[in-house]
Amino acid sequence: MINQTVAEYAVFVRTKPKFLPPNKTVCRTHRGKDVLKALSIMAPAADAKLTGLVAATFTPFTTQGDINLPVIGPYIDYLIEQQGVKGIFVNGTTGEGMSLTVAERKVLAEEWCQKAKGKMDRVIVHVGCLSVKESQELARHAAQIGADGISIIAPFFFKPKNPEALREFMKEVAAAAPNLPFYYYQIPALTGVNVQVIDVIQDIEQLIPSFRGVKFTGSDLMDLGQCVSYCRPEWSVLYGVDEHLLAGLAMGVHGAVGSTYNYIGCHVNKLVSAFENGDLVKARTIQFKMQELLSYAMKLGFDVGVNKQLMSELSGLSLGPPRLPLTPCPHAQAELISQKYRSVFL
Repeated sequence: MINQTVAEYAVFVRTKPKFLPPNKTVCRTHRGKDVLKALSIMAPAADAKLTGLVAATFTPFTTQGDINLPVIGPYIDYLIEQQGVKGIFVNGTTGEGMSLTVAERKVLAEEWCQKAKGKMDRVIVHVGCLSVKESQELARHAAQIGADGISIIAPFFFKPKNPEALREFMKEVAAAAPNLPFYYYQIPALTGVNVQVIDVIQDIEQLIPSFRGVKFTGSDLMDLGQCVSYCRPEWSVLYGVDEHLLAGLAMGVHGAVGSTYNYIGCHVNKLVSAFENGDLVKARTIQFKMQELLSYAMKLGFDVGVNKQLMSELSGLSLGPPRLPLTPCPHAQAELISQKYRSVFL
């Protein structure tokens, strides 16, 4: 019975809509519930396909620039209760991960995992470093603290000169935590590593058995489409350009990771639902609102520091300043963007 049920689930995975918002069941029938029950019995949650919105979290700092752990619990509650977002990607670009020490990243990852336990569906920890040894150290630590997956960007000082070099780097990191789902994080605008993702992931499962997908933060829709087309049933292609999400959905992405989902996730969930239901007019309307807000913010100099202050303004959480070389956002600038948000969405 279980083998038959799992087989039915495998067929369903190949034929279901590609993008599932959080809390949306994959099958409305009683049989579908049996499928999910059998799956949960046979495999840990981390082995399930990653879908839906994932918030790229900001790292809370004190006014003195130290990590501020007490904010993380309320932050998680805010994401769940106010934004309907139940997946997080921590210590990444939005979290200023590359500006943190290895020790700080460990403490933060552990706190995120502990506070999210029993509340969040998925906690993905970014473990990318310039040093493969430090990446391996963080990967092992992520496995020890109960993370649901790990991810790395390409090293960006000494850059991999071709897909093969990048794949070898990824292999060494993934091998340090072989039981954790592993995701490659492509963000060429910041790393300067412009290899085609499709060239990186072809036959990657033979090199990295734990490989489970890509966080694709770029505007090359041809490469994105090839990744989706090539994607194995258990893999996820997660789009990372918030203002282009609808295009990503049309290309067939399975989820999305973004900073704006921290504070407009509730609206983006409606965009996803509209797309799933074939209401493109509604989906476009919400996407255009996102673009209006972000276009306005970009004209004012939108960066992680500004984005972090905007999150503080809209959520009421005290996230503190960014860490140098990023500079704090003037309150007046964040307030202008907050007013724009209210005029667009409220």
